[in-house]
Amino acid sequence: MRKTNSPSIVFWHKAAGVGLATPAIAVVALLFMYPFVLSFISSLRSQDEVWTLANYAEAFSLYGGDLVFTLWVCLASLALLIGISAMIGGFLRLGAYPVLEFIFKIPLFVPFVVVGHAMRVFLAPHGTLNSAIAITGLFNPDLLPSFAFTTFGLIAALVWKNLGLALLLVLGGFRSVNEGMLEAAKGMGAGKLRLIWHFLVPMNKSSIGVMAVLTFTSMLGCFSIPAMLGNAGGQQMLMMDLYHQSVYQHNYGLANAIGVLTYIASMGAAIYYLKGLSKK
Repeated sequence: MRKTNSPSIVFWHKAAGVGLATPAIAVVALLFMYPFVLSFISSLRSQDEVWTLANYAEAFSLYGGDLVFTLWVCLASLALLIGISAMIGGFLRLGAYPVLEFIFKIPLFVPFVVVGHAMRVFLAPHGTLNSAIAITGLFNPDLLPSFAFTTFGLIAALVWKNLGLALLLVLGGFRSVNEGMLEAAKGMGAGKLRLIWHFLVPMNKSSIGVMAVLTFTSMLGCFSIPAMLGNAGGQQMLMMDLYHQSVYQHNYGLANAIGVLTYIASMGAAIYYLKGLSKK
């Protein structure tokens, strides 16, 4: 009888694996690695075509605060997004609410620029939110605060826009949990909150991790929402700095240095998640 682990069979199995992986590797190299290498090379050249690290020094000098602000906004938005999507996904998993599920997934189909404009109108000094509060007659509409150009408004817009994708990924993981396990937990007196945080969330850390990486990188590279809701006269997201340097200043070396820093932050999130998977 022919052995299934003979060298020829092992060779052809490996060859088939390489053949299947080659197109994916080519796509990653063409769409991600090649632009990153070009950006990195350009970031090391000055406007006089001299090799230098001055662009990075200038980026940290001018936009170091914006880098910290960007990471803080993205991480705060991500923390809220994980909590909200886990709660909503848990309640949708434990009960049948198709209409609510559709409503919460609407942000999937709304462009970023529309979200930015909608939040700007909603949070403006005399926008929808303040007008609704003023109807009660308890507050002077001229004294109500505006959140349109604040960090709160920026975080609210980013969370709302990414809620549909986050819920889609989290809910898919929650629905893969065996119903018998949940019924057994209910029989032992576990309520909905305990089922969500002590059963559904721990059993779906991988799904939540995928959601966290995808939404974090999406928020990190978002331009439309910060363009409409960025802090007026204060710190702003890195994408706004990149846009300013490339479009108005034509300083492509500095713009690419900012882009490389954003690449590194995005890859850092992905590498952290992959290391967690490898430990398992």
